[in-house]
Amino acid sequence: MQEEPIDPFAGDPADPAMPLGESDDDNDPLTADERQDVLEDLADLAIYQALLTPLGVRGLVIECEDCHEPHYFDWDLLRGNLRHLLDSGRPRVHEPAFNPDPDHYVTWEYARGYADGIHDALAEGPDESEEEKNGPA
Repeated sequence: MQEEPIDPFAGDPADPAMPLGESDDDNDPLTADERQDVLEDLADLAIYQALLTPLGVRGLVIECEDCHEPHYFDWDLLRGNLRHLLDSGRPRVHEPAFNPDPDHYVTWEYARGYADGIHDALAEGPDESEEEKNGPA
């Protein structure tokens, strides 16, 4: 199944987007470390989505390094962008979402902290948390 629209100019030497800087030099494959980082991001993204969607969070907000503005990505779009990066070795061209509600998006750091907090609470177990509430027996 195709997750993104088909480029009508794919392989066309008269592609009108060619002057925007897309060249063979931009197609360097990811290093093994970069590829591993993207795979870890995809795994983390699945966890964040599972934990945060029930709370009304629609995705993540990321500060764009190019334009220094926040970009809002829903879960599926961000997952698609990461998969595209794995396949092509370069990020997709992007622009800010139209009129997103910032209250429905959290930062990557917030999502990571939330997931870590849930993990720590589950690892603690009910016995330890009861002792912390009531003091030692």
